[in-house]
Amino acid sequence: MVINLLKYALVFVVSVLLQVLIFNNVLIARMISPFFYILFIVLLPFDTPRALLLFLSFSLGLTVDIFTNTPGVHASACLLTGFIRPGVLSLISSRETLESVAAPRVENMGVQWFAGYVTFLVLIHHSFLFFIEAFTFQSFPLTLLRIILSSALSVILIVLSQFIIFRK
Repeated sequence: MVINLLKYALVFVVSVLLQVLIFNNVLIARMISPFFYILFIVLLPFDTPRALLLFLSFSLGLTVDIFTNTPGVHASACLLTGFIRPGVLSLISSRETLESVAAPRVENMGVQWFAGYVTFLVLIHHSFLFFIEAFTFQSFPLTLLRIILSSALSVILIVLSQFIIFRK
């Protein structure tokens, strides 16, 4: 139990540091921004209590907000992602699958399942984040393009991280 707590604390810290120090400085074609830090929400165990999931999601977003001086933008996007995660899991997986496996990993669930799961959560996160950031539907096509391209890059980075971090 303590080992798992330390492991997830390390994932929290490392994902925030990578986001703040590296990925926030990556801007491709002035519109593609990877948001790697949501890896923490993605990797939380299936049996994480809902209240704890929401608290951790909000804490993650708030921490990124503090470092990036974006008051509440990331916290609200992460809170929405944490709120919607159980529904996404029940939509794409059976109860037996979720009970037989401890956490969502490529090695446990397969690349196709993991990529679909990550894509769904990342699209929700990025859609909320970019529309809150734009705060208008006036430039809807440009915002939609940013969502799609940034989501694609974020999903690729998160899935690749599975092969780098959790290789056997």
